[in-house]
Amino acid sequence: MRLPREDRYAELEPLLAKVEHPARYLDHEWGAVEQQDGPFHVCMIYADAYEVGQPNLGIAILYNELNAAEGISCERCYLPWVDMSALMREAGVPLLSLETSSPVASFDVVGFTLAHEMIATNIVETLDLAGIPIRAEDRDEDDTIVFAGGPSAWNCEPLCAMFDAVLLGDGEGEIVEAAQAVRDARAAGATRAEILQALSKVQGVYVPSRYDVVVDETSTRWGYAVPKPGVDVPEIVYKRCIPDLAATDPIPQKMVPYMGIVQDRLAIEVLRGCARGCRFCQAGMTYRPVRERPLEQVVTAAEEGLRTTGYDEVSLSSLSTTDHSQCEQILLRLDDYLRGKGVRVSIPSQRLDSFGVDMAAAVSGSRRGGLTFAPEAGTQRLRDVINKNVTEDDLERAARNAFKLGWRRMKLYFMMGLPTETDEDVLAITAAARRVLEIGREVVGRGYKSGVSVSVSVSVFVPKCFTPFQWCGQLPIDEVRRRQDIMIRANRDRDIHISYHDAQVSVVEAALSKMGRAGFDLVYGAWKRGCRFDAWTDQFKYDEWLEAGRAMGIDLEELAAEPYDLEARLPWEHTSPGVSKGFLKREWRRAAEGVTTGDCTMTSCAGCGVCPTLGVDNNIAGDRHGR
Repeated sequence: MRLPREDRYAELEPLLAKVEHPARYLDHEWGAVEQQDGPFHVCMIYADAYEVGQPNLGIAILYNELNAAEGISCERCYLPWVDMSALMREAGVPLLSLETSSPVASFDVVGFTLAHEMIATNIVETLDLAGIPIRAEDRDEDDTIVFAGGPSAWNCEPLCAMFDAVLLGDGEGEIVEAAQAVRDARAAGATRAEILQALSKVQGVYVPSRYDVVVDETSTRWGYAVPKPGVDVPEIVYKRCIPDLAATDPIPQKMVPYMGIVQDRLAIEVLRGCARGCRFCQAGMTYRPVRERPLEQVVTAAEEGLRTTGYDEVSLSSLSTTDHSQCEQILLRLDDYLRGKGVRVSIPSQRLDSFGVDMAAAVSGSRRGGLTFAPEAGTQRLRDVINKNVTEDDLERAARNAFKLGWRRMKLYFMMGLPTETDEDVLAITAAARRVLEIGREVVGRGYKSGVSVSVSVSVFVPKCFTPFQWCGQLPIDEVRRRQDIMIRANRDRDIHISYHDAQVSVVEAALSKMGRAGFDLVYGAWKRGCRFDAWTDQFKYDEWLEAGRAMGIDLEELAAEPYDLEARLPWEHTSPGVSKGFLKREWRRAAEGVTTGDCTMTSCAGCGVCPTLGVDNNIAGDRHGR
């Protein structure tokens, strides 16, 4: 029997005056679910600070799904910041849920979102602070069942030692079935092993303990996973995929926080999936097929969500919002509804063409701050290698149109270290920025009063599983720094501002992306050396990660740069988003030839294999071909 909430929260309350941002630990936000009476209890965890995790749509979707299921209640938890974690350990206070301040270890199921690779040590920290055994194999019969899922679940092998089950693909429906499987097995008196076997029968659920790792001449050094002898589980676990986005809640994030958060606005997912086929993009491969939310549902959801939350901004969220076949009509309807209300509509991604600029103009009203485009590569040759399918003319037309429509600041995203990249491609990044700036000066005028400027952000390419570049090695860190240097030296204009990502973070990210199940020793070793909140620049400890690698006999920088043989069995092939290995190989070969592949929602089927394998299809609300 749980203590009354007041008694549990009383342990935490005296600590609030001693920490930064105590609002991180306040509960009962506007829109949170009030009734948490179960009797089956689930806690969904985003293992980062509240202001990062609170706006996460994935957590919000699962929170609502579970709380709508009969007999199940769901609460949330975020990882306390380092100051609060230290105080909680000192005071003997375990990690508590947000809604009822219940010990996280007391829940029937605990679920983690794998938002990105750099959240790894935070998950170890969360389990330790909760008092839950970190390794699944060390948990007793009555310990909570630990789930994971999310956008970085596709190579979960370096983390799967911590998880009883990993949910692949769309969580709607899957999370409820998985929780019900645990509930029903518990009620029937099943052992922990029997519960895990029951979970393996839920479509889309991968149970790591049911598989062995084999290392042989056909594999990389990390091996590959196969079902244990005599265990009835699928050789390949395919993701769960909902066929119709319109059947889901268009406004899952109904909670309004007490403090500023990273995405402090109403978010509506208008589109799931992307078929543009950028060869570096894991999300574009793993979220297929494309499923659009219809115009009327988007507009109605925006109106209702703004009324109930009081936000002054609504974001139309997706991987590529301006690809929505009804995007223009949606924006016109919202503009008509919101005119004079002081509410802004934002689009997180614009297409690099005049249509994308027109859409940005439609949502910005009289305000013309900055506009962002992602050419990704400086030369047409390299853009063809990565299948970006935009040209120099597209960039120049978009820039000219934007400056004519009143924008004065442009931001361009590029990547460094893409396969086949040369110094010419690197210098072309600065040249592209210079050309955009010149267009702005031609349209607006010269001189500091014009306000024309261009910002360039350059990230380091990280090879990801289930992409055509999954066999690549990352550019060695010394070479990254050399290319960053020549790029910076090539810029001689004070109105062009170039920033680049930390190559050291990218090394760790690439290493985790390539490793197999034995990679957990790296994560655990880094955590034991004080690593946590690795996605925060001021908390990242590169030397400790390197030392954790050395303790395993591994040089992380060499590992990140290591290519894989095209015929090798890879550590993640026993799970699948439905994209065939044959398609990825074909795209890798087309990349080497500089041959592009079209978007199957605009042209013909590209043969990726998702639709026939998963029994789904692109679900387009309007006419994309009419563009």
